[in-house]
Amino acid sequence: MVTLDRSPPPFFKQGPSAFTRLMFFSALAIFLMVADTRWKVTQPLRAVVATMLQPVQSVLLAPQAWWADAGHYMSGLEAARLDQHQSQKKAAAQAERVMRVDQLERENARLRELLALRPRVNVQSQAAEVLYDAPDPFTRKVVIDQGSRHGVILGSPVIDDAGVLGQVTRLYPLTSEVTLVTDKDAAVPVVNSRTRQRGVAYGTPQVLGMELRFMAGNADVQVGDELQTSGLDGVYPAGLPVAKVARVDRRADSAFARIVLTPKSQPDNSRHVLLLHPLADQLPDRPSEAETIAASAAAPASAASVHHAKAASTAHPAASGAKP
Repeated sequence: MVTLDRSPPPFFKQGPSAFTRLMFFSALAIFLMVADTRWKVTQPLRAVVATMLQPVQSVLLAPQAWWADAGHYMSGLEAARLDQHQSQKKAAAQAERVMRVDQLERENARLRELLALRPRVNVQSQAAEVLYDAPDPFTRKVVIDQGSRHGVILGSPVIDDAGVLGQVTRLYPLTSEVTLVTDKDAAVPVVNSRTRQRGVAYGTPQVLGMELRFMAGNADVQVGDELQTSGLDGVYPAGLPVAKVARVDRRADSAFARIVLTPKSQPDNSRHVLLLHPLADQLPDRPSEAETIAASAAAPASAASVHHAKAASTAHPAASGAKP
């Protein structure tokens, strides 16, 4: 009898064992991961695959984008209707106040004319938009879309719809950096609207607030007091809202009270702001020293000429009345 060959045909020949193949492909995978991490060998392949799959991704994401746009449109439409309704109510409520303000402004102008007071300086302003926060994590600054080419002046105060936001501290041709009132280097001269007591508010970036420093422990400061710009620094116009007293700590071991303030402006939420020209640049120029000396020298000369004229007019009748 012929011995039967029990080995499988060549078509069904077995290759390496499963364990051998597992070890080989595991080692290959580890090698490829290390090579990709160190030498970025698969980066070109990834770029090609991503470029080829970009149209497919755009098509697959289109329904989601359309659905999101539709939802935003409906929510925006409802929000616009609510805003319109609230604006109409607010306009109706403020109509009487506007009429009273106009009347008070006319009365104030008449009183200034009667008292021969110099009219209040009209502050020049220009609108700007906040682009982004400054990249420095140790400061509180923002960048706006107005620069030296737009007429921005270094040191210009910046306000939003609620109060003082900061001051321009660095100029570029097309942009400017604004140091916020909550920055550690910011200082704003203020006056208490209730007691008319002056002070200086400093920024405290740790808590995104402000402090009224160097106030005596027995100073008349209460929670809820409104602080406004005093105008004594020649930068901020007087009467701009700055902050509100949030907490007063009177410590027995210190001669000064710790007064914590809440800024009136919204440094993190303000988008559109207003730039004011520094107050000192808009005040009338003082006469120079040479002009003052010339005016003082001309005063005695004019007095002497008046004296000689009076003497001549007194002597003239006597001369005309004398006989030859």
